[in-house]
Amino acid sequence: MKRKIYDKLLQWKQEKNGTTAILIEGARRVGKSWIAEEFARNEYESYLLIDFSKAPKRVKDWFEEYLEDIDTLLQNLQLHYKKRLSPRKSLIIFDEVQKCPRAREAIKALVQDHRFDYLETGSLISIKKNVDNIVIPSEEEGLDMFPMDFEEFLWAMGNEVMMPYIKSRWEKLKPMGDFHREALQYFRQYLIVGGMPQAVAEYAVSRDFKRVDAIKRQILRLYTNDIKKYAGGATARVSAIYDAIPGQLQKKEKKFVLSALKDEARMREWDSAFFWLEDAKIANICYNTTAPNIGLRLNEDRTSLKCYFCDTGLLISLAFSARGIVSNEIYQKLMFDKLEVNEGMLVENIVAQMLKASGNDLFFYSNSDREDAESRMQIDFLIQKERVTSRHNISPIEVKSSANYTLSSIHKCVKKYGQYLSTPYVLHTKDVEIEEGLVYLPLYMTSLL
Repeated sequence: MKRKIYDKLLQWKQEKNGTTAILIEGARRVGKSWIAEEFARNEYESYLLIDFSKAPKRVKDWFEEYLEDIDTLLQNLQLHYKKRLSPRKSLIIFDEVQKCPRAREAIKALVQDHRFDYLETGSLISIKKNVDNIVIPSEEEGLDMFPMDFEEFLWAMGNEVMMPYIKSRWEKLKPMGDFHREALQYFRQYLIVGGMPQAVAEYAVSRDFKRVDAIKRQILRLYTNDIKKYAGGATARVSAIYDAIPGQLQKKEKKFVLSALKDEARMREWDSAFFWLEDAKIANICYNTTAPNIGLRLNEDRTSLKCYFCDTGLLISLAFSARGIVSNEIYQKLMFDKLEVNEGMLVENIVAQMLKASGNDLFFYSNSDREDAESRMQIDFLIQKERVTSRHNISPIEVKSSANYTLSSIHKCVKKYGQYLSTPYVLHTKDVEIEEGLVYLPLYMTSLL
């Protein structure tokens, strides 16, 4: 399974030359352990893998006992794992490092020793249990890993020519023409299967949605078990939010309504539960901004948010599995857009997923002004270009899942906030088009924004 993060790891190895360690953080089953070992196998003379979810207590204890005796620590690790390492030619992998916080703290001394390179993988890295009483090493670089993106999905399907063509059309803002329907068909498969590597690998071989769904159900069980095991005092609230995500996204306006969970609930009582899901990379949180102008984070309103699932394929299995598994019939109807359901929740979720994987922070704009109709609008997403010194650096995005739609909100937004805005986009199921100052893009171009 070809993954883009491999090139980032290669860049880190070449540029840093052992002066930092790198931490791959991501949700469970996104492929962290696999890519770490694949990278070690291909790019180093030898490597040593410590899986802290399986490592015996004595191995974990060594990071307490020999933190000031790096020679003995490294000698013990090589003897225990029966691996011979070569200075500056070997990599040590700390897999599931959150299960041994002292090993993470030891990175500072190990990097300064400069004998080997160090790569860590982990989930739930920031929760209190995993950082309590340790000093986070400044020598550690972070790298987020997400479910497979659309291009990686195409590679898994054996198609390495479609995305370069899509990119060429995007750069010129020209229609896809004869290949639009084919690209959209691939996109629908991606939406339904999702980006979890195990699910994609199964679909690439069997094209059997039922077998794919069984894999996704296993992953969802891992997530629910993790919540019960690691959410501590917030378990009940985290579980309530997790279970409510499909229903909240099914609504026309997808802002998360806490009163649906508990009467008179307040965000200050629930924000830690949302943080837990975001930190676990199970959810992508999209915050309201009170004004769509320069510096979205400056106007962030954390009391108003939308909560998307990390992977749309998993969301389908979570939403439609009342009897434990989603039937092939439902998948076929989803594939051909025949299911009588608000598909907007799936399409908006996958747009959030693709924008997040492309490096965008997620924001939306909502104004329900009852007196001024021109100020009343709902903008699905706002993204910010890197040039924060420019006044024209915010792009509003409207997401449309059907062929028939209205665009009153985005027109109002352009009219009222045009001095702050860069290109406004409409993501829809049709081909590229430019009309009345709006750029219409097919949904599969989302990752290019």
